[in-house]
Amino acid sequence: MPETAPGKHPALFAETPLDRDGVERAARELTDRVWRTPVVRCAPLDAIAGARLWLKAENLQHGGSFKVRGALLAVDELARAGSRGVIAQSTGNHAIAVALAAREHRLPATLVLPSDAPPAKVRRIRDAGAEVVTAGTLLAERVAVVEQLRERHGYDAVDPYQNPRVVLGQASATAELLGQVAAEGVRLDAVIVPVGGGSAVAGACLAAEGTGTAVVGAEPAAVPALTAALAAGLPVTVPARYTVADGLRPDRIGALPFELAERAVTAVVTVPEPAIGEALMAAFLHARLVVEPAAATALAAALAHAAEYGGDVGVLLSGGNVEPGLIASLLAGRSGLD
Repeated sequence: MPETAPGKHPALFAETPLDRDGVERAARELTDRVWRTPVVRCAPLDAIAGARLWLKAENLQHGGSFKVRGALLAVDELARAGSRGVIAQSTGNHAIAVALAAREHRLPATLVLPSDAPPAKVRRIRDAGAEVVTAGTLLAERVAVVEQLRERHGYDAVDPYQNPRVVLGQASATAELLGQVAAEGVRLDAVIVPVGGGSAVAGACLAAEGTGTAVVGAEPAAVPALTAALAAGLPVTVPARYTVADGLRPDRIGALPFELAERAVTAVVTVPEPAIGEALMAAFLHARLVVEPAAATALAAALAHAAEYGGDVGVLLSGGNVEPGLIASLLAGRSGLD
């Protein structure tokens, strides 16, 4: 399946350095534009994991997820180049982030989401003033619609995986986590991040380069796109089975994230559906954090496997845009996964 085209200005991204220097530069660009989210410690979760967990609470970030970091950098550059508008496909959080970034520059934005996208995410996009278009449930369907609309309107595509500025922006979340923990006199043995299309794990690999911190991906067992890609040696499309972790539904890892992850990721954990719901509730009940299932996927991997990677393990809680009904059903004692 072809990747989304970068837009009318591909030369903008040709010289973007994908390394630690690039991550530091991205972090400086984002100073005072994103919130420096806290790192949370929670003794009950540590006890379950058998390790000290350092939870990066990006669920408290502007727009409800870490995705705003990459979107701001990408849309900034397009606006400087005279963009007429932006378009992106997403399962939700990248779309919210692009809508917010476009609003900063007063650019029109069209976001292509799955037909079954969570209503809460759709509302946040429309509240930011952007147009929402839905297209099936598969990544290929959304990419095809982005291409059609991009040609029709002359907008620039902000790809959630292939745009280097997006990857560097996402990397700043892991870099910030490493710095915050280091300020406490601790070096993380590993950091666990959720995997959907791959920008989080790719960014984490860049941020952790040369630090001695291992990068571990966590993806739903129902959609093991990175696991399958690593086994095949290249990105492949996996069957699109249902997962409660709607933010991790892309059925194919991006080519750029795969290139970075293949050479640097230490391990990938596949998380069963029940464990995702259990971790979401563990974050809520023990750490008083409201996280979405994508973030809970990383936490679930940490609760089950952190001790295998060392005594101090970071977890990227990537977002908090969760449907209230899911939390209500879990609190009521139902699985919330059927």
